[in-house]
Amino acid sequence: MKITIISDTHNLHHQFKTLEGDVLIHCGDMFNLYDDDPSALSNIDDWFGKQNFDLILCTGGNHDHLLENHVKARGNPFKNAVYLQDERYEYHGVVFYGSPWVPDLSRHAFYQNEAGLIAKWSRIPTDTDVLITHTPPFKILDQSSRGMVLGCEFLSRELARVVPKLHCFGHVHASPGMVKQGQTTYINASSVNSRVELAREPIVFEI
Repeated sequence: MKITIISDTHNLHHQFKTLEGDVLIHCGDMFNLYDDDPSALSNIDDWFGKQNFDLILCTGGNHDHLLENHVKARGNPFKNAVYLQDERYEYHGVVFYGSPWVPDLSRHAFYQNEAGLIAKWSRIPTDTDVLITHTPPFKILDQSSRGMVLGCEFLSRELARVVPKLHCFGHVHASPGMVKQGQTTYINASSVNSRVELAREPIVFEI
């Protein structure tokens, strides 16, 4: 199964050429922090519909107030993608799980305090093959352009319990890439750079 991963597109998704594969994953920050025009939701949904994939999965990010508010009021806003918020999705025997929560950003979307994060991450099922979050785990592809470590320690603790084959995320624009530690491959798929310019190709992973 060919999985194509993007994240942190910040309304710049149209700058990609048409993407193709088996599964497309968007790890959040589709929008900008104070976007309030609902047409942005239909815009990216239309774009999802034009990509050549059998399945599109996504979760939210800290800039996605528009998405967070819509989900609270009306549920999944997308016709062409499956939105995952603490949800499991099985496809051809591969178990995906998506969760949008972030630490340390109390005025942003999908913020959780320490107790909230512990509760949310504890729900990740142990049969998860592909974990989709917005935030990175602690000290894995999570260093900012100023050298700050921004990953979530509580998420890292749960990863020791779950041990997915793949954990994909974004959030930290300055640390894109792929590393393998133990049995898990970690991918920071941030599509924009620190200047919020679309500067990186999607990352492809075979599972």
